[in-house]
Amino acid sequence: MALSDNLIVDRYPTRTAEPVAHIERSDATVWGTIESDSLASFDADGFAMIDALLDPTEVADLTDEVVGLTKDPDLWLDDRLIIEKSANRVRSIFEVHRLSARVGDLVRESRIVGLARQVLGSEVYIHQSRVNFMPGFQGTGFYWHSDFETWHAEDGMPAPRAVSLSIALTDNYPYNGSLMVMPGSHRTFVPCQGVTPTEHYRESLRQQQFGVPTEADITELANKHGIAQFTGRAGSALLFDSNLMHGSANNITPFPRSNIFLVFNSVENTLVEPFAADAPRPTYIGSRDFTPVR
Repeated sequence: MALSDNLIVDRYPTRTAEPVAHIERSDATVWGTIESDSLASFDADGFAMIDALLDPTEVADLTDEVVGLTKDPDLWLDDRLIIEKSANRVRSIFEVHRLSARVGDLVRESRIVGLARQVLGSEVYIHQSRVNFMPGFQGTGFYWHSDFETWHAEDGMPAPRAVSLSIALTDNYPYNGSLMVMPGSHRTFVPCQGVTPTEHYRESLRQQQFGVPTEADITELANKHGIAQFTGRAGSALLFDSNLMHGSANNITPFPRSNIFLVFNSVENTLVEPFAADAPRPTYIGSRDFTPVR
């Protein structure tokens, strides 16, 4: 692969034929200067929880907006709307910052994009945005994974110089499918096995089967790092490293859980050809518009 006539070296090989050893991260976690006290734990843990990032009025407005999207009949014919594998319910809506003017405006606010700039030490662009819905009683979780493994393998992201900001639109309790994370796991890259199927994204966005660690991998990381949970009132947020191991259980409670995810990538880490797939995923999943957020 080439970018500006320079060979792109794959320092994080994955989707291998046989199991290979974990790779200790050679890249920084914090590339810039942390200015916010709320991000003080980011380098060590790979994440930081931010209380009351949005106020109740903002949460209500955003919730009305994204719920309205789920009722748009035209969007149900759009690939950006993902349906649950086991039921005719909305699981996720991608490119939500383009579909929703409110979300688009939110992305550009300094209190939002500024968090990513502090960690990544550069201008940033939106690699991906989505809203995830986990309704009461029937919400399906997300198995343990590192986002970077997929973004590297299937989108062509060279290094883990990206962060996700998960903003809670509902209260996140320990029991309604809240996100589980392994503190410190961002420093270890876990290669996965298997050849990426053609157009894998069509299944993986509903239920991922390739690009997931083995039970032995998860056991080793959990024994080493432990497991924490992102809980908090609606409006709270979690900023986390792209290589942090995370996942969520099913929601069998009456209390729904919905979150907006904004993924910021450094403009110095733009995508090349996929490292372990035959073609890049669609741009609504992995953007190839590297225009900095202004």
